[in-house]
Amino acid sequence: MADGAEPRLTEVAPGVFAWQQPDGSWWINNAGAVHGADGVVLIDTCATAERTRRFLGAVDAATGGAPVRMAVNTHLHGDHAYGNALLPESAVVVGHRVTRQGLLADFILKSTPPIWSPSPDWGVSRIRPPTVVLDDELTLFTGERRIELRHPGHPAHTGGDVVAWLPEEQVLFTGDLIFHEVTPLVFMGSVEGALRSLDWLAGFGARTVVPGHGVLITGDLAPVLAAHEAYYRLILDTARNGRAKGLTPLEAARECDLGAFAEWPDRERVVLNLHRAYADAEGGELDLLAAFTDAIDYNGGPLRCAV
Repeated sequence: MADGAEPRLTEVAPGVFAWQQPDGSWWINNAGAVHGADGVVLIDTCATAERTRRFLGAVDAATGGAPVRMAVNTHLHGDHAYGNALLPESAVVVGHRVTRQGLLADFILKSTPPIWSPSPDWGVSRIRPPTVVLDDELTLFTGERRIELRHPGHPAHTGGDVVAWLPEEQVLFTGDLIFHEVTPLVFMGSVEGALRSLDWLAGFGARTVVPGHGVLITGDLAPVLAAHEAYYRLILDTARNGRAKGLTPLEAARECDLGAFAEWPDRERVVLNLHRAYADAEGGELDLLAAFTDAIDYNGGPLRCAV
């Protein structure tokens, strides 16, 4: 685990658990579990077999061995979905239609490019995509416990983001629509869409928020959303100014003063996010290889990875 930091399972409401993995950087996500009369519903899995086994073991101990009946993938990225392969075959995996499509097209698990150092040790041999999909919203139950899955209605972190909302407990699992004091990543979604999603997230009125990365949010969510807004506006302004000056995304990133955001893990994501902002502004497709090549150049070498 990163720098000796240990993951932990926290009960945030009766029978509702958050799995927190420090330090929330590349491939180190948060997940969750909801225990009801019919068994357990997981909110995401983890990137590697080792991390997923630890998560499942902690949930098993906390719920007295209750069976995992379902798992929700909040989006298509492997840190939230590769561990699906370790779930019981009887468990149903649920996600957005875009998430299923993206996982079926995933190439990183079996042919990991030399982007991260050290290269992740997945310990997972196959992709297991959702077999139940939604487009807008879907409600799950375990016993009487209600879990509402909702899509913001537009691309944000990805095109298929889903939050899991427990209205009775007022707990919101946001997936990667929130990176708490970790650099947000929107290169497979939309900077403008991520910005629009902030008011939508605030509208839930959650008492407890489990972000996709970073520490739990149990107080006022407004400062966290304000920090995201400031970061996204910085990306949009930097892209606008860079394009006006004829700069490439990498050149614009090098001119960008990240300010306080420079202290957040994975600062090199500014390059990836600028590639997305440029592509959207110019009406073109994002060149994934070029974006990561520039991020590595900006970083001075492969990106830090601690999975």
